[in-house]
Amino acid sequence: MDLTRYVDELQHQLATASAAGGDEARELADRLTAPLDAAVRLVLLDALSTAANEITAELAPGSVDVRLRGREPEFVVTPAPTSVFEDAPPVTVEPARPAPLDPDDVSTSRTTLRLPDQLKAQVEEAAVREGVSVNTWLVRAVAAALQPAAPAPTPARSASTSGRLTGWVR
Repeated sequence: MDLTRYVDELQHQLATASAAGGDEARELADRLTAPLDAAVRLVLLDALSTAANEITAELAPGSVDVRLRGREPEFVVTPAPTSVFEDAPPVTVEPARPAPLDPDDVSTSRTTLRLPDQLKAQVEEAAVREGVSVNTWLVRAVAAALQPAAPAPTPARSASTSGRLTGWVR
């Protein structure tokens, strides 16, 4: 990306504004023009970097980077992988169990969740089966996922004396 035209335009605007102030203002603007070149490029690069970071936040897991080549920035766009879910086996969705929530806590937060279309369709089907909204189903699924895992069942000894283990107990 060529920043020269932006720097030149700013210098032109400075010269135009200084012309209204007379000879002294015009001379001052002429003296400031050269040092402004580097400062303006730095400010523009900072603005482009901030914009790239904001775009990256929206593209995640893709990204946009700003790299400096000589005195000019260039953008490097890394798209999100498209085949992450193409070869994955179908996901079996189990009904989510409601987790105990604090009845006094009524505050909520908004979160943007991006799901692959196939997974979104499965979530919608699961919510319909349970007769709840997708939001309610997702809240229950997240709450259930955050519950402490139950300890693994321990095998029980059989009545035989062979020392073999059969069956499970909780």
